[in-house]
Amino acid sequence: MNLSPARAVLTAFPDISDLPVQTNLPDVMTMLDGTRVTTPEQWQARREEMKAILEYYELGHAPPPPGNVTGKVIKSEDYLDGTVKYQLVHLRFGPHRELGFDVAVFTPATGGPFPTIINPSFFMTPGANFTNGLPPAVPATTNRLLRLFAMPVDPAQTAATFSNQLARGYAIVTYHYTECGLDSANFRTNSFYPAYPGYDWGVLLGWAWGLSRVVDYVETQPFADKAKIIALGHSRLGKLTMVATAFDDRIALGAPAGSSGAGTGAYRFCGPGRGGKEGVEDMTRKFPYYFVPRLKEFTGQMYKLPFDAYWYVALTAPRPWISIEGTDDQNCVPNAVKQTVLAAKPVYAFLGVSTDRVGVNYERHRHALTAGDWNAALDFADQELRGIDHHRTFDNFPPDEVSTNNVLPK
Repeated sequence: MNLSPARAVLTAFPDISDLPVQTNLPDVMTMLDGTRVTTPEQWQARREEMKAILEYYELGHAPPPPGNVTGKVIKSEDYLDGTVKYQLVHLRFGPHRELGFDVAVFTPATGGPFPTIINPSFFMTPGANFTNGLPPAVPATTNRLLRLFAMPVDPAQTAATFSNQLARGYAIVTYHYTECGLDSANFRTNSFYPAYPGYDWGVLLGWAWGLSRVVDYVETQPFADKAKIIALGHSRLGKLTMVATAFDDRIALGAPAGSSGAGTGAYRFCGPGRGGKEGVEDMTRKFPYYFVPRLKEFTGQMYKLPFDAYWYVALTAPRPWISIEGTDDQNCVPNAVKQTVLAAKPVYAFLGVSTDRVGVNYERHRHALTAGDWNAALDFADQELRGIDHHRTFDNFPPDEVSTNNVLPK
């Protein structure tokens, strides 16, 4: 994930005041000079334009991949009666290989290579009791839930939690997401950010850049099927999953879950007067450090936004992608998710693959990642990556909550 030479020249974009109003979802098939995309070569050039637009108006710019990621095994154990292998691995990379963070690897004890799920987590990396040199203890005055998330995690418990995924033949690589940047406006003081001054990335792109460093490691390991690397995260980790999958072509399947505002749901169908819940106004007010400051300027002039969420799915094409959702998720707008899914499907058709590679699944729950969500994601991955047919379709939306048309609200 880096600013390629093709994108580096695309640095002069209009000020927001000079952007045109676009009441429809901005077209991905028309290039900046007005040329209609009709060939695969044009599509590759258009992808670079799209990435540059997303970097300029929403994400910021990340440094190039360090190219020197290695892993050192810190701990190794067997769990679940010897059927699961666990390793705690410290990744090292960057200038003088002085940067890094811990990941926990769980694999079936026999067989392989395995399709491998990279799962950034709200919980501490199993088996580690520190993160980025910060003290593990959280002050008593801190929110109870945050204190819970900062507690050390027993890898044996995590192995049991992932027992279904492992029994189905998947490996899991998980880590605490704040290893790749504090979830606060102070993120630039920690993790790998001080080593890369001069980059304007928000922490959302930094988290995605960190996930790509996990991919760097995973693709060197014999346990992993390099053609079947999957990214799956929930809530704000669903947002980072969506960004990482769009910008890193080595990820074979992206599965953002309950990604809420600035996630799967189209901006034009979220927020005040546009579907409610989390719109661009809400996200840039509550979490401005996720993005570049420029995104906040779209408050009050939403329809000048030159992109929308389906661009991330289009950038993922022709690789499979699924949005995992809850019918009663208090943060997500089902119609906004539907518009993203519908708008992305023509790109898959243009690239000559089935539009079934763009999926969505709803389970009945609020804002959570449940066992049913995991089963749906694995069934989709089985069908799209492994040729295992579960006779499921992944195009079902809550029937009573979703508009059947593709018309923007007035």
